[in-house]
Amino acid sequence: MATFVYRAADRGGTIQEGVLEAKDLAGALHRLREMNFLPLDVNPKQSAGLSTEYSFKSYFQRIKSSDIKDFTLQLATLIDAGIPLDKSLFILEEMCEKEKLKELIGTVRKNVHSGATFADSLARNPRYFTRLYINMVKSGETGGVLDKILLRLADFLESAEELKGYIVQAMMYPLLLMVVGAIAVTLLLTFVLPKFTRIFEDMGTTLPLPTQVLLLFSNFIKDYWYFILLTIGIVIFSIRSYLAKEEGRYKWDSFKLRIPLWGDLIRKLEISRFARTFGTLINSGVPILQALAIVKDTLTNRRISLSLVEVYGGIKEGSGVAQPLKTSNVFPPMAIHMIIVGEETGNLEAMLLKIADTYEKEVKSTVKKMMSLIEPALILLMGLFIGFIVISMLLAIFSVNEIPF
Repeated sequence: MATFVYRAADRGGTIQEGVLEAKDLAGALHRLREMNFLPLDVNPKQSAGLSTEYSFKSYFQRIKSSDIKDFTLQLATLIDAGIPLDKSLFILEEMCEKEKLKELIGTVRKNVHSGATFADSLARNPRYFTRLYINMVKSGETGGVLDKILLRLADFLESAEELKGYIVQAMMYPLLLMVVGAIAVTLLLTFVLPKFTRIFEDMGTTLPLPTQVLLLFSNFIKDYWYFILLTIGIVIFSIRSYLAKEEGRYKWDSFKLRIPLWGDLIRKLEISRFARTFGTLINSGVPILQALAIVKDTLTNRRISLSLVEVYGGIKEGSGVAQPLKTSNVFPPMAIHMIIVGEETGNLEAMLLKIADTYEKEVKSTVKKMMSLIEPALILLMGLFIGFIVISMLLAIFSVNEIPF
């Protein structure tokens, strides 16, 4: 038997909430109907962790990175004010209006109340709290500076979210332009053009060559759309299978770094992520080798990520951070020189954060430059394609003069 949490309305329209046991979801719904309840929301209850919600409402209740950032900042403020951790979590749980976040905070609070450390309680929910987050909290608990560590974490999450938001916002217009253009061209080819050309064919005129070519393309899309979709699906599956292999992912990530402008953007983005994560961890008291292992997992480009293996070995041998990075031929000279200065002055963490600030600005500049090239290119491409369709139609209209009377 499984346990289900339900919200239902009785005959009078009053909302009832409770828990019941049933074999499965269908059995739980049947039991509620036997109780003369109208089921509104029925979800399996999990003994540990968070309950799984299948309702449409759960999509809007999902926990976002901004929610974790706000939770971190609020918790740091409460602890800094002298309120114990258990009480601070209870206050945040009571204040929270988002149901899933409220449940997450409640789960963490119960684990802390039962004797687990805050870091261990967070580690039981890896979907929302990363290794970086957990290790920083662990160092803060060990050093008795949890409030300061949480403030650094909030700053880190805010910087990462700001950069991600900037990139997403910059890419939104080109993506929207591509989607609208694709829909417009598809409608023209599959609905408008066939009806248009059929009129002239019935009149007995020979269609111009551009119109015939366009009509052949339109008929191919209409008659073989399933084959096109199947081919696209096979191609996507093959690419995903290739990238799932370590060798394939490494070659693809290496190739991306050689693409003009795009490769430069990826490199700068990864360097800024590396520098900010590494600097934040070291500044929070996490041992340098442990911090490097965490940073390696946060990088998405396998070519750059694997270069940190050399750095790990170099630190073990006492050669520092800069020299192994230099031999990897992945990091640019400016970043290497700034790390060298940081190591020589004994202020590596501060220098890493400066590198992160510098390259985040360069990422924004590169994104802006790319969008200034992509947007007019997309407009020109769509203009040429739609223009070809319009010209083909006009040529068909002009061919009316050739109809024999």
